[in-house]
Amino acid sequence: MSFAVIETGGKQYKVSASNILKVEKLDIQKGKKVEFKKVLLINDDKTTEVGNPTLDGAVVEAMLLDNIKDRKILVFKKRRRQNSRKRYGHRQPLSKIQITKILSKNGKIVSEMKKDSIKTSNQQKDDKKTVSKKEKIIKKTVKSKEKK
Repeated sequence: MSFAVIETGGKQYKVSASNILKVEKLDIQKGKKVEFKKVLLINDDKTTEVGNPTLDGAVVEAMLLDNIKDRKILVFKKRRRQNSRKRYGHRQPLSKIQITKILSKNGKIVSEMKKDSIKTSNQQKDDKKTVSKKEKIIKKTVKSKEKK
């Protein structure tokens, strides 16, 4: 299985084709292509290329699915015996991306995802709904069989 290690938003991610991951917010519109040029490592099934610190010419392409916010993190500060308390929250803005291609430094495609598997956030929500409906139907049929 081929993969790459990219750097974005000060963090490193191990990615392969068709992975969906959340990264620091990117200033790009939903549905647009994103190219990550800070590729640190590319591993094909046969060879491994390691950058020093990055591979020049290597690119990882992705599709921006949605710009979202992470769950709320509560911060509580208290100074004992001073009757001083402070509570506030923070929701980190994130971008949800899906990796489409991994290209090596000479432009050769190392890994590519199938065209059918690109999903928008609405399609993902619809898939979850249909799965839950199927589960409910299965549970009903199992219960009706148990009663008989």
